[in-house]
Amino acid sequence: MKLHQDSSGALNTVTAYGAHYVDVNLVRHESSILLLPDTPVIAWPVASFDALAPEHFELLLEQAPELVVFGSGARLRFPHPRLTASLSARRIGVETMDFMAACRTYNILMAEGRRVCAALLIEQ
Repeated sequence: MKLHQDSSGALNTVTAYGAHYVDVNLVRHESSILLLPDTPVIAWPVASFDALAPEHFELLLEQAPELVVFGSGARLRFPHPRLTASLSARRIGVETMDFMAACRTYNILMAEGRRVCAALLIEQ
């Protein structure tokens, strides 16, 4: 799906996505990423849902988001609470949805000025 780009270019916006990629400000990413409105895109070192570990979610703490939108891949799968415990302990909300819904939701929350982090799982 192709989305319209924010003409300001100041914030990271999902401009397109498909089964195995996401475009952020027209730059294609074909592996998992962490996406925040005002920081460079961060490679997220996880290749599959089954490979998720608490350390993967602990990486998000450095970014201090108020909310994490977890795109769980092509289908909706919820991470075990032990994986996201570090976020819950810091009162950071985690919403889980499939990858494509997470891309759309990130754009909406980012446009509202929220400090959102999209943890987008792109499985190999």
